[in-house]
Amino acid sequence: MSPRRNRIKSAADPGRAEPTAPLGGSMRRTENYQGDDWVVQTVAGTAGRSYRCPGCDQEIPPGTGHLVAWPMHGAGVDDRRHWHRACWGARERRASNLLRGRGAPRY
Repeated sequence: MSPRRNRIKSAADPGRAEPTAPLGGSMRRTENYQGDDWVVQTVAGTAGRSYRCPGCDQEIPPGTGHLVAWPMHGAGVDDRRHWHRACWGARERRASNLLRGRGAPRY
């Protein structure tokens, strides 16, 4: 049995996959949610701005990495929703019976 070789693959290596976004950039993909195609983009988080996650109805604090999702067709800035990564991953398994306070916004 020969020893394992740990070598770095060069750019000329045919098995090497190119990154989909530059370092520090955001990753954008399309996923299905509620029968529609949604654009999902990772964001690093903005300073000084918090958002409310529609999956858990909890606040996403400023500077926290999360996802932004919006419908692919006919969507404007008002249709964008900021989700925790785990909440977006569990969106199909969650019940829609979130308990909100009387004065809480309905995002």
